[in-house]
Amino acid sequence: MGHRPTTPDTLPVISFSAPRNDVIHAYGHSHCGLTLGPTAGRLVADMVAERAPTINLTPFSVSRFS
Repeated sequence: MGHRPTTPDTLPVISFSAPRNDVIHAYGHSHCGLTLGPTAGRLVADMVAERAPTINLTPFSVSRFS
């Protein structure tokens, strides 16, 4: 019940934090969190392991709001 996290452009945020490279954002999946969670988890795992992600993460960067 209640509000679900979302972003103004409806895309999730999956990126390193701008001021701190040891913080990873992964939120804002709107009503699709259960289905997109595993994919976001894989992308975050790639980021932590310093592997190239399977997709371009630029559209999901937190910096798009600055």
